[in-house]
Amino acid sequence: MTEVSISSGDLAAGKADPDPRRWLLLVVIGIAQLMVMLDTTIVNIALPSAQKSLGFSSVDRQWVVTAYALAFGSLLLFGGRLGDLIGRKITFLGGLIGFAAASAAGGAATNFTMLVTARACQGAFGAFLAPAALTLLSTTFSDPKERGKAFGVYGAIAAGGGAVGLVVGGLLTEYLSWRWCLYVNVIFAAIAAAGGMALLRRQPRTGHRPRLDMPGVVLVSSSMFCLVYGFSNAASHSWHTPSTYGFLATGVGLLTLFALWQGLASHPLLPLRVVADRNRGGSNVAVLIRGAGMFGIFVFLTYYMQQTLHYSPVLTGLAFLPMVGMVMVGANLGNLVLLPRLGPRPPVTLGMLLAAAGMVWLTRIGVHSGYVAAVLGPLLIVGMGFGFTTAPAMNTGTYGVAPQDAGVASATLNTGQQIGGSIGTSLLTTLAAGATASYLTAHSTPGSLVHGHPSSMLAALAMVHGYSTAFWWCAAIFAGGAVICGALLRRGPLVQPGIPDVPHLPTSS
Repeated sequence: MTEVSISSGDLAAGKADPDPRRWLLLVVIGIAQLMVMLDTTIVNIALPSAQKSLGFSSVDRQWVVTAYALAFGSLLLFGGRLGDLIGRKITFLGGLIGFAAASAAGGAATNFTMLVTARACQGAFGAFLAPAALTLLSTTFSDPKERGKAFGVYGAIAAGGGAVGLVVGGLLTEYLSWRWCLYVNVIFAAIAAAGGMALLRRQPRTGHRPRLDMPGVVLVSSSMFCLVYGFSNAASHSWHTPSTYGFLATGVGLLTLFALWQGLASHPLLPLRVVADRNRGGSNVAVLIRGAGMFGIFVFLTYYMQQTLHYSPVLTGLAFLPMVGMVMVGANLGNLVLLPRLGPRPPVTLGMLLAAAGMVWLTRIGVHSGYVAAVLGPLLIVGMGFGFTTAPAMNTGTYGVAPQDAGVASATLNTGQQIGGSIGTSLLTTLAAGATASYLTAHSTPGSLVHGHPSSMLAALAMVHGYSTAFWWCAAIFAGGAVICGALLRRGPLVQPGIPDVPHLPTSS
């Protein structure tokens, strides 16, 4: 299987023939993407067992998650551009092998330091792997109908992979060991690497390749590190601590300098033409907003089912499966039916509105609510909304990008998703905690206290109030996203934008 990297002349003449084994490559890409998405949630399920096994504190526990997020978010744009420069096969396979090695080291960890180091290495190699996978998908499928099917599959994995991670993590932790939540990546990586070696060829050089923008790499990596760390610190500590607002302010400042530098650099890391198009810019915003609101489902609904309804980790994971099914349905309907006929604005806007409606419905949960009555319906609606939003946004965000910019365009989408998740986790955690504390203060009476502490019923009611508050804010995030994306994205079938290096592109590269 060739890694499709076609010259502008071939594209202009419409001579690019589809590779007969492209659907096999889709399977390989899907496995790699699923592995990356699983790690956003699978380790969370394993953390209590890992903490008991290795003997680290609850304060240190957050670093098992934060180390991955910091490395992943900081290096995504660098990883995407590196794939453009040295070839997607090298980047893809290198990311897979490195991710597998780091996962094996994490599974075999004998102490906290070894586990956190392995998680950071996972994030670093994931930053090379994720953009390469999306780039391969974008450059391999050029026919609009085939591209819609391929991005439908990819979008379903991107939106539902976290929920699958809850199922897999619960099963592995309960029936094997927390270590298998890391070891399982070795299996996924081995399958994907074998497929990649068989199906991919080295990317042919097609003309001059620009140099790597090292000042841009330093600026954007530093800014992403500061932003992710600042938001993570806000979730675990407070928005008012210097380690939160100091890092956030520094991150914003560095990001501003990066944007200014990109307009001056002769070989910019992120050429402005990649994000200047309204559809691509709107798609990046959509992915960021979806990432921010999505954590309202995965984080707080997981807490609700485990702490309030007393579900086991396995049962909690299984409870999310109907949402995954609806994500798949929505992703394919959005990409195959709505996007080709109506363009990106209708499916993305509709997806945001459906997600907002599902979140509003979830605010009706109670201490004694049943799954079918209070949870299943909202999950189905939110899943459909995520499918309508994610797949068309990913497709549109990489559509019409010149081959030499495909990697960094893919990395920009992944960066938006990572930053959105960090914002959502910190913001919603703070709001939920504040609402819980306010409820306890307002409803604490001498009869509701046991030895000076809230009774179990009062504590449960306060927690549910906090979850409901988070769901209301998620609904507001998605409703705002519908307005913003509706204003940015164009209505009508996708039209190939002008790209300076490619005179005319009849189909997506």
